[in-house]
Amino acid sequence: MNRLLQSPQSLLDTTMDQLRTLIAVRDTGTALGAARALGRAQSSIQKQLDTLNRNFGELCGEPLVVKQGRGQDVLFTETGKAMVERARRTLADWLDEIDEGRRRTGETLTVGTTRFTLGFVTSVSEKIAGELSRLGVELRFLHLRTKDLLPALADKRADVVCGSVVTAGGEEFAECEVLEWRRSGLSVITNLPESQLPGQVLRAKELHTLPLVVSATGLIAEILRGWFGSGYRDKLDVAAEIDTLNYGFELLHSGLVRGCMLVTRGIGEAATDGRIPEGGGLRVIPVVNDVDPRLEVLVGAFARRGEQSPAVKLLWDALLLQHSEWRE
Repeated sequence: MNRLLQSPQSLLDTTMDQLRTLIAVRDTGTALGAARALGRAQSSIQKQLDTLNRNFGELCGEPLVVKQGRGQDVLFTETGKAMVERARRTLADWLDEIDEGRRRTGETLTVGTTRFTLGFVTSVSEKIAGELSRLGVELRFLHLRTKDLLPALADKRADVVCGSVVTAGGEEFAECEVLEWRRSGLSVITNLPESQLPGQVLRAKELHTLPLVVSATGLIAEILRGWFGSGYRDKLDVAAEIDTLNYGFELLHSGLVRGCMLVTRGIGEAATDGRIPEGGGLRVIPVVNDVDPRLEVLVGAFARRGEQSPAVKLLWDALLLQHSEWRE
């Protein structure tokens, strides 16, 4: 069929399908690999690839791919490589526009959570699932690291985020609606014996005297920068930097590092009462903030101010009710 006689939707579908095929061939190396990745017949993939190759050969004077010997990967020309990168950007932009359109019209509700707030949010979402369905809203979850919570809200990857952020007073949340669940400080989880680290609490000013296990990025690193400056690694005895809590627990249990892992007060409490089994056999000691600025860890839910769609308001009210019940 002459492409000019195709409907706009049909032409769009055909074009996007061809772009997906081209990207899959590039990523897998062969038409067979692309067929498996896309769940389609190899003959269909090969037909699309031949059509693209012929059209671009006529338009650009160079085909997109050159067939190799049997069993070898397809060889992409420079034109083909450039076209694949353009196809990736086009598809990504197209999908972003669809998501933004659905978000804007209230067809999706994306909630970003950390590992430790997912359970709370899941229990709330189950209570409003029927109402969301009635509204025709699809609920999506987005796993986020603590450092990505507010950025995900700002760039509209999420409509609501739940987790922990660092605050020195609250002015930094001027652009957000904040549902505060709790404020707290830090704790250390340690494998040091009481003879080496006695006492029921640890002062922040004493941290420089101990070997520390600290997160390389995120909330803990942000607090340490606030207390000790950007060069805190030179002022503290950082025995190990970690990317995940699990690795920190493994280091302490292995005995390879003898020291204290800095965590939020909530993580420390969860380790103490068994909600984090990896904390078994280790001591948890609260850290008293006696260093300026007086930073706190705020745990709660955050949404963009002034953008509460019916679905967001429904979730927000449910989170508020659940928190009130939990406190009682």
